[in-house]
Amino acid sequence: MEGLRELSHCHNKKLLAAGLGSGALIAHKTAQTTPENTPASTEEKEPPIELTVIGKLLNEPVYSPFRREGTVKDSTRPVYVITGSEIEAQGAKTVREALKFLPGILPDGTVGTEVNALSGQFIRGSNSAQILILLDGRPINELGSGGFDLSEFTTNIVERIEVLPGGGSTLYGSDAIGGVINIITRRPTEKVSTQAGINFGAYGLNQQTINSSGKIGDIGWVVGYNRTQAENNYPFSIPEANFEGTRENNDVLYNNFNMKLEADLGSRDTLTLSTLYLGKDQGVPGGVPIPEPLYGQGYFNSLTDSDRKYTDQVLTDLIWNSKLGGGDDSLLTARVYADFLNTRFDSRNSSQARYDNRQASYGLQAQHSWKFTNNQTLVYGFDYRNVSATNSTFDFSADTKTLTYNDSISQGALFARYEINFTPSFTANLGLRQDFSSLTNGSFTSPSVGAKLALTDSTTLRANYIKNFREPNLFNLYANGGTYVGNPNLRPEKGDSYDIGIDQKLSDFGLLRLTYFNNTISDLIAYNFAVPVATYENIGKVQTTGIEAVLNLQLAKNIYAFVSYTANDPQILKSTNSAEVDKQLRFAGADSLNAGLSYETRQGLYAGILMHSLGEYPINNTNTESLPRYTTFDFKIRLPLSDNLILTSSVDNLFDQRYQLFPGYPDGGRVFQVGLSSTF
Repeated sequence: MEGLRELSHCHNKKLLAAGLGSGALIAHKTAQTTPENTPASTEEKEPPIELTVIGKLLNEPVYSPFRREGTVKDSTRPVYVITGSEIEAQGAKTVREALKFLPGILPDGTVGTEVNALSGQFIRGSNSAQILILLDGRPINELGSGGFDLSEFTTNIVERIEVLPGGGSTLYGSDAIGGVINIITRRPTEKVSTQAGINFGAYGLNQQTINSSGKIGDIGWVVGYNRTQAENNYPFSIPEANFEGTRENNDVLYNNFNMKLEADLGSRDTLTLSTLYLGKDQGVPGGVPIPEPLYGQGYFNSLTDSDRKYTDQVLTDLIWNSKLGGGDDSLLTARVYADFLNTRFDSRNSSQARYDNRQASYGLQAQHSWKFTNNQTLVYGFDYRNVSATNSTFDFSADTKTLTYNDSISQGALFARYEINFTPSFTANLGLRQDFSSLTNGSFTSPSVGAKLALTDSTTLRANYIKNFREPNLFNLYANGGTYVGNPNLRPEKGDSYDIGIDQKLSDFGLLRLTYFNNTISDLIAYNFAVPVATYENIGKVQTTGIEAVLNLQLAKNIYAFVSYTANDPQILKSTNSAEVDKQLRFAGADSLNAGLSYETRQGLYAGILMHSLGEYPINNTNTESLPRYTTFDFKIRLPLSDNLILTSSVDNLFDQRYQLFPGYPDGGRVFQVGLSSTF
């Protein structure tokens, strides 16, 4: 099932949140405010703030389960959130790093732990090409080869990140078989402020960030720049290859710009223009060849001293929001967007070639969110996206250019989601989407249904079914160069996702969220060598069952803890290779355990120790090769030095646990960083 492989090594003062990556733990509740006509005593202290576990978690704002603003407690789906303040305390430099401690997702990737490492996301037995990436609620997946590298996004732009396991085709269309990751970017603040920060760390890490945000009259803005540089020249060893050395050609330089302008057009209408430029220049060091087993997963690795990868991405959209009706019960949204994604890989060692991939996307979204009675809400709308992509190879030695594909896909859809609260304790929703496509087999219907029942004030049951799909990418369809040959008659991959769960409050000091899931992916696209002309075909089927469990606790005043566990069992049910049947799908079968203990105060002090443990998992579909379990501990601290100066520091992989995420590709070992940020 070669087609199942993960695309990897080839190419103001805020309250902090405990339980990084598992959802924030802190909520605040101020005492009754002093009436405006009553002078406050000059000796009166600040109103007390009550830190609670349950309130913050369940009232966390989320967009992805509804395609409108809502909260975690309103959703019948399990959804996990990490906020900007959590990301700051965690010291995550990219969105890929920020996902490390979230449940429901295996975010480790396959090619390393450095800041520029290519991201890999595995959710409920699906790989990165089967996870839909949203930017402020609209798709950005690359349709040439699938997926989107989350290491491109530096975290200075992030307000929060949502992970919605179990797919999302009913609301968002193709690519959402395993789940949805929604990156919410920062909005303008009411007061004019500028935040500047510097960060230094191991192996040449050098980061500078500046962001300006504010509002004057009817115009608000967020403008920022992030420059991140690192050498990543760490020592490592690969015992299987009897190799010791220093990582070379592993440097990176980011230059990322962000701009958001928001104009109030009266009391009911808002116009927002957003633009991101993501630029990255990095070395591609390759991996150490693993001699045994013969032709194994690491056998064909090679180390490189001059291979380079260059990316420059421009993501732009224009959004018009108009409040209708009473102003708080009806919202009309129209969006147009344009994305330009360019990746260039220069191989200067063995192949002496340049690989270019260019994509241009143009899209339109129009939707209406309407609460037409006190207990009924309808979200409906229309989506359109056109993607053109070109992939080519230039051979330096022969001075020739070969075109792999140069094609486009047009996608359109009508969708609707209806939600009704039958009683204060019982909620249900129905969804339906019809997708149309320029592809021969591109049309698809995606229904969904969900329900939530509060048995008591402390116990809530929830259940969901979603039918998802993924259209084949342009490489699958039209590749005509090199080893692989495309098949324009491919059908979409299909997914059926079920889950049932319980949210259990533990008095007023804890919350347990437990979800059992069953996710079946059929018509999987894989490369079939067992035919006269080898090509891609719909020949695979995988069924994944498992559990997502999250426990958040307040152990004492200012002391918080979390534990999350994700169990995955992705069984291959159908394959052209009989040796793969009834085996685990590679990489996706790992179990993940995260835990954290922290001390934090309302003044912004945070100190925490976090554990991340990934179980043994197979790295081929016949399960004859695997990588062992590893466990790392990270220490994080955030220390306010004054009202507008903050010190952050972290030591990751505290005990220097060395491991491989792919055979021959090492981790960076123990690393540290320290930073200062100031708001003025």
